[in-house]
Amino acid sequence: MERICVYCGSSPGHDPAYRRAAREMGEELLARDLGLVFGGGSVGLMGTVADAVMDGGGEAIGVIPESLESKEVAHGGLTDLEVVESMHERKQRMVELSDGFVALPGGLGTLEEIFEVLTWAQLGIHEKPCGVLNVAGFYDGLVSHLDGATEAGFVSPTHRDLARVETHPGALLDAFAAYEPPSEPKVGPEDT
Repeated sequence: MERICVYCGSSPGHDPAYRRAAREMGEELLARDLGLVFGGGSVGLMGTVADAVMDGGGEAIGVIPESLESKEVAHGGLTDLEVVESMHERKQRMVELSDGFVALPGGLGTLEEIFEVLTWAQLGIHEKPCGVLNVAGFYDGLVSHLDGATEAGFVSPTHRDLARVETHPGALLDAFAAYEPPSEPKVGPEDT
């Protein structure tokens, strides 16, 4: 692995633990000589994780659509900032640049981004690890939902396991390093 994509909030959230976790994620990427790919903003958790990487001399690549460049206050101190035309192009480019995907706390965009790459993993479109960093119980409800969808027969246990959940960045990146994709992507009616 060379680069990890981190999806996270353009806000810091109310709990200081979220910002600490974003900083720890950046520091853990540095310690493992992994580059960062992210949404390109200088604000919120996005800015925190990027600053941690850049402060340590690491690689941070931002990808931001033109329409959000000024709204998200594009980060000016990155290794590279790619400005693209649309959100769809942004997400595709982030996938192309990355070898794994992490969701830190965030809002609707963070959820949409991590679920898209999880779905792509389920379908065999990519074979890269995906996970969420469950900071201060932020993703407890999501984990419950995924477990419930599995118990109800909508997600196979194999595909449920695509969403790795950890509470510390190091544990999540350890799981990524050991990741082996499912031998068969989704082929039947389950998991829809």
